[in-house]
Amino acid sequence: MSIDTERRAALIKDYATKPGDTGSPEVQVALLSDRISGLTEHLKAHPKDFHSRRGLLVLVGQRRGLLDYLKKKDAARYESLIGRLGLRR
Repeated sequence: MSIDTERRAALIKDYATKPGDTGSPEVQVALLSDRISGLTEHLKAHPKDFHSRRGLLVLVGQRRGLLDYLKKKDAARYESLIGRLGLRR
């Protein structure tokens, strides 16, 4: 489940660390989190869609890797990001 252009631009604007920033871990995690929430809703309606379930697990793994990287590099940015996104960890 992809996200539309306006939603993507709004997420990039909200989580960018500087103007024109699209590659920082904060932006990448925010985009992945939005895709994960969309896929989660899709799977609630279609519980036997195993191909999308595998895609969801891949996205969760990518997000986890980025969060681990951010935690290792800068714990304050990590704490700030998970607080803004409302993630449990």
